Amino acid sequence: MTADFNRRKFLFGAAGALAVATAGKQGIAMADSAPKMTRLKPAYGPAAGIAKLNANENPYGPSKAALAAIQEASVSGAYYVNESARALQAMIAERHGVDPEYVALSSGSSGALVACAVSAGQSGNILGPDLFWDTTSKSVEQQGIAEITRLPKTPGLEIDLQAMYESIDDSIAMVQVVNPNNPTGLLMDPVALRAFCKKASAKATVLVDEAYNELTDMPEENTMVPLIKEGYDIIVARTFSKIYGLAGMRVGYIIAAPDKIKAMSRYGIGWYGLNQAGLAAAVASYEDQVFMDASRAKIREGREMVYAALKENGLSGLPSQTNFIFADLGSINAQTFREEMEKESVLIRGIYRDYTNWSRVSMGRLEHVQMYVDALPKVLSRLS
Repeated sequence: MTADFNRRKFLFGAAGALAVATAGKQGIAMADSAPKMTRLKPAYGPAAGIAKLNANENPYGPSKAALAAIQEASVSGAYYVNESARALQAMIAERHGVDPEYVALSSGSSGALVACAVSAGQSGNILGPDLFWDTTSKSVEQQGIAEITRLPKTPGLEIDLQAMYESIDDSIAMVQVVNPNNPTGLLMDPVALRAFCKKASAKATVLVDEAYNELTDMPEENTMVPLIKEGYDIIVARTFSKIYGLAGMRVGYIIAAPDKIKAMSRYGIGWYGLNQAGLAAAVASYEDQVFMDASRAKIREGREMVYAALKENGLSGLPSQTNFIFADLGSINAQTFREEMEKESVLIRGIYRDYTNWSRVSMGRLEHVQMYVDALPKVLSRLS
């Protein structure tokens, strides 16, 4: 029996080895005949020779301090954020003189803004100017929850605060303004906006999107955060995507009363979707005044270049305190203009709503802004 068992064991092993060998040869043959997999290199920004001026990113970031923090934090990328989020929350709260419970972090300001819109949409519509950054607010319309009520156009494309106040009725749950506004770049008078927020918040929640606040000449004068501390029903949204140069790291936040934040938390707001590298970069950047001052200087230089080029070619742009300019193309269609600029390797935005002759150009690196300046007369000549 032992000899018979050993023989069967040998024969089974030999047959198994032969099967493995045969399968291996077939696998090699199949691998040789199969198409090769192409390993694509990720693209983290514009390709060489392309002027990416179609998004309001700060191409001079992240700062050196942020880059060092990103590298250090990435080592702990295996762990969910917790203490790092609390650290940033505490820094923001201290800066604005509120308790940490008044601050909610999110993936960029977009996550928080969607939560604001959906939460408000449960009880009414959202009121805004005819033209504002409405991407997140549209979520209520896309989900069939509520609608966006828009003010009529104004000749100068500014926000008519008096008309907005008079438009607040029982159907409105939240009023949304962006200051400075996107895509116009216009900054509202802080005294007038503050007075509006006080009286409007007695009728509906007022959401002030301050994504570009740090780019203005007087950030502290232009913010509405102090009104929250005074007890007004106001929400202020901020982001690290603009002046801090962390658009790809996705960190933002809102400041509001704790009960308001708790109500919005049911709609996805929170730091669970954040990452260690982004939080580390935000913490390192938050008080980096040297980097922010240098970025502002480059952005202002870029704006001056664009304004000069527009004027030289018979065009004009709205006064901006952001990192973009809304240019009046006269009789030229903005989408056609965008397509022609792309032929010159310059990427800009096309038409917003029905503003067919208005074109937004963002301030990228100065060499890319120069590409816009150089392409402008060529494109205008072709279109004329």
